[in-house]
Amino acid sequence: MRKAADKVFKLFRRDSVNRMSEAASATTTTTSAPGAEKLSKNELKRRMKAEQKLKEKAEKDAKKQDEAAEKPAKESGAGHAESGAASGISEDISPNEYLKLRSQAIEKLKASGDHPYPHKFHVSISLQDFIEKYSNQIKDGESMEKEICSVAGRVHSIRRSGAKLIFFDLRGEGVKIQVMANAKVYESEEKFHIDMDKIGRGDIMGVVGYPCKSKKGEFSIMPKSIQLLSPCLHMLPHLHFGLKDKETRFRQRYLDLIINEKIRQKFYTRSRIISYLRKFLDDLGFLEIETPMMNMIPGGATAKPFVTHHNDLNMDLYMRIAPELYHKMLVVGGIDRVYEIGRQFRNEGIDMTHNPEFTTCEFYMAYADYNDLMTITETLVSGMVKYIHGSYKVKYHPEGEEGEEVEIDFSPPFKRVSMVKNLEEVLKVKFPKTTEFYSPETNKFLDQLCVKHEVECPAPRTTARLLDKLVGEFIEEKCINPTFIMDHPQIMSPLAKWHRSEPGLTERFELFVMKKEICNAYTELNDPFVQRERFEQQAKDKAAGDDEAQLVDENFCTALEYGLPPTAGWGIGIDRLTMFLTDSNNIKEVLFFPAMKPEVSNPNKEGTEENPSSSNQVGK
Repeated sequence: MRKAADKVFKLFRRDSVNRMSEAASATTTTTSAPGAEKLSKNELKRRMKAEQKLKEKAEKDAKKQDEAAEKPAKESGAGHAESGAASGISEDISPNEYLKLRSQAIEKLKASGDHPYPHKFHVSISLQDFIEKYSNQIKDGESMEKEICSVAGRVHSIRRSGAKLIFFDLRGEGVKIQVMANAKVYESEEKFHIDMDKIGRGDIMGVVGYPCKSKKGEFSIMPKSIQLLSPCLHMLPHLHFGLKDKETRFRQRYLDLIINEKIRQKFYTRSRIISYLRKFLDDLGFLEIETPMMNMIPGGATAKPFVTHHNDLNMDLYMRIAPELYHKMLVVGGIDRVYEIGRQFRNEGIDMTHNPEFTTCEFYMAYADYNDLMTITETLVSGMVKYIHGSYKVKYHPEGEEGEEVEIDFSPPFKRVSMVKNLEEVLKVKFPKTTEFYSPETNKFLDQLCVKHEVECPAPRTTARLLDKLVGEFIEEKCINPTFIMDHPQIMSPLAKWHRSEPGLTERFELFVMKKEICNAYTELNDPFVQRERFEQQAKDKAAGDDEAQLVDENFCTALEYGLPPTAGWGIGIDRLTMFLTDSNNIKEVLFFPAMKPEVSNPNKEGTEENPSSSNQVGK
């Protein structure tokens, strides 16, 4: 850019010098030739000043070009240097009109034989690698013309500094580079103008060029050629304002990812959580497995299932609510350590922490009990937090980014709370014996307790549901740092083994963080006679109107009759864990495509998130 300015200055200087020489000659001539006009000293000074101004103007123009290279994109679209769209299409029109005009421009390109959707563009280096490899090798104002590279990305900003110098912000893979398109170094000036007119903000484009830096140190790529790879027909939101409307973000996740880099990072963190979990279990000798998504009986958890229909068999099937029973069958078959990371489906409400389909990890470990699993859980969860954040302490905003900040400390060991004993301490009341929890008297006692403390429990008001509501109100609300709520009554845990020292209870625990359950585990019930009795009690609850109660699974009972070794089972909710480790207070933030209510035609009608689920999306 500076060279171009110097070249212009030299041309004007040469012309000025020639004129001054002529003037000098004229002066000499006037001295010797009678009647010739003599050039005055003032005229000579005037021409010298004009020459100086010309030099200053050339330097000023060169400086403006350097500043244009450094100037960040005006994301709001304001300012004369900002150009948003191709072929002179303004962004000061309606989105529909913009779509129409851009579509027409693309059709013209197709008709001319210059197809805007090529089959292939060779990328020789990623944007991130391009930055890492060359940004520190080049000094300010220098270039590496022999290092020809081809990169590609999405155009987020276009800034023009005259007709022959255009700057693009090219983004991809979470990074940004500047494209400094100069007609003087392009393959041809005619091709430069043709190619530049094709590119609009939001387009995917490929660039072949070499790395360079402006005099102020802005790392860029100087293109020899630019190719439109896929045009963006819609008006792209500006990075300066971002995309904040949640409905748009969740329904058009691709647009959310284009604009909001922070959202992209949340999903990278989610992937790291799953990778860490998988490696941790692999290192302990677990085998990763896959089990059916559709079942004749919805078992393995207390939840309401989705129903589908198999045409060939002409029968209804249930989408799985948990893979637990299949896992234990495999342990019966001799695979002592199994785990599965996958989707579960529960036909329940949608709220801030519930989605109808969600991801869990469940594992089953022969010759272990719930004490072993508490130790494993502490090691796994605390180690994962340290791996991702570099510390056991995590900042979390339960009411959103603008709300109060809470620090969650994942340092082991985690606090342990016995469910029934803690309820007795908090409510200052003596519960019936846990061996009598199946009795109508206990049900009446808990019902009155809920009424007294104004704890809501929709029908059916079974003993298990009343207990669950009391725990949610008086214990879970205090669990900010990781806390094990343990030793659940048998009536709440039909698949867990009875407690070896506390009759009527089970060897079960749930891990709560920030008042929400993320993990559920227990010593597995392996007595087929007791298991059948538990199933029959669940069947009675279902007959009483509890849609979430489990049915008798004869196939599973038969498997237990072949002998299940002492086993412990464990499940964790990937989505909720990701929420806490990415500071997200809404489960939709950590799901690429969350369940959404149908869009309504009435723009004034606001959708609500109602009917929160009564079950917990953590597996088991």
